[in-house]
Amino acid sequence: QVNLLESGGGLVEAGGSLRLSCEASGFTSGINSMAWYRQALGEQREFVASITTGGSTNYADSVKERFIISRDTAKNMVYLQMNSLKSGDTAVYYCVADRGRGPVRRYWGQGTQVTVSS
Repeated sequence: QVNLLESGGGLVEAGGSLRLSCEASGFTSGINSMAWYRQALGEQREFVASITTGGSTNYADSVKERFIISRDTAKNMVYLQMNSLKSGDTAVYYCVADRGRGPVRRYWGQGTQVTVSS
């Protein structure tokens, strides 16, 4: 079992910044990649950004050039630096960890609310 605990959400004005953190605990060895997803009220959950153990990153087009994902493998932490926030970024943000190979098991955090006021 991998437990994920997000922090850093809150209320911010449009144009501002927030930094989300996610701490992984439990059976963290074998985690291959970590990611952030988000879900706005009434919308489907969507991919935001991911980072592999090797440091390769991937971003949704909607957040490219504004968000930065990073990872401290030694501390089992992943971060999401969110800049130039827009009202459309308002959502619950979830931390995700993929562990193992064949099959890969996905773990989700409980989420942290980010609200951007316009």
